[in-house]
Amino acid sequence: MTAVERARLAAQTTEALRRALAAGPVVALVPVGSVEPHGPHLPLGTDTWISEVAADRAAERLRAGGLCAYTAPSVPYGVTCFAEGFAGAVSVPAEVLTPFLRAVVDGYLSAGFAHVCLVNNHLEPAHDAAVRAAVSGLRASVACPLSRRWGRTLSDEFKSGACHAGEYETSLMLAAAPETVDQAAAAALPALSTSLSDGIKAGRTSFRAMGLDRAYTGAPARATAEAGEEMLGRLATMIVTEVREALGLEPPGPPRKKADR
Repeated sequence: MTAVERARLAAQTTEALRRALAAGPVVALVPVGSVEPHGPHLPLGTDTWISEVAADRAAERLRAGGLCAYTAPSVPYGVTCFAEGFAGAVSVPAEVLTPFLRAVVDGYLSAGFAHVCLVNNHLEPAHDAAVRAAVSGLRASVACPLSRRWGRTLSDEFKSGACHAGEYETSLMLAAAPETVDQAAAAALPALSTSLSDGIKAGRTSFRAMGLDRAYTGAPARATAEAGEEMLGRLATMIVTEVREALGLEPPGPPRKKADR
């Protein structure tokens, strides 16, 4: 069994998990994503894939630091209203997603886990709000780069808001799952500067309303696996820090503010 498999909850037997919980504390990292278009070159499950691989890396780091952590099975659906009208866009209403995620979190806590962290890389504002509402009042946290605290640690393209299926996400997928990337299609795409955050501020509520007829913005052709590896490392740092702070294992960082994107 590889290091990743050892840290995947779905690969454990009930007896192995029972022993881990008895030794405690144990943390569950639950990847959250979406099923939505990411340009003509990335898969519909891009957000979930990124959350899974970042969670795997965070679990390895937490284990190396003496804290038992597992990457739990993913929740691959989310609020995806911005992608309406594109093939493959499957949206779950917030009023359905929040109680479902809350039930998942409560299930892990009731089973003896010390903490649950929802790892979210689908950054539609309504989805982020639904995910955060799910952990309110529970021994749980959310790790998501939509907050300024973590968004400012990522690439310039990410911070510009012009980053749906652009250089940032394409680089992440080249590092996380290169076999899923249509690199020829990515190389042929012109760079776009349409900022999702600016579009949201202007009241636009869909990719098409922002002029993104191919469901991407940014510069996919500039993506590299090396940049993706760096960003995965930063996302893993985000998860590890959120978990350790929630458990009181390190002092909390600066106040967290929601990003304008």
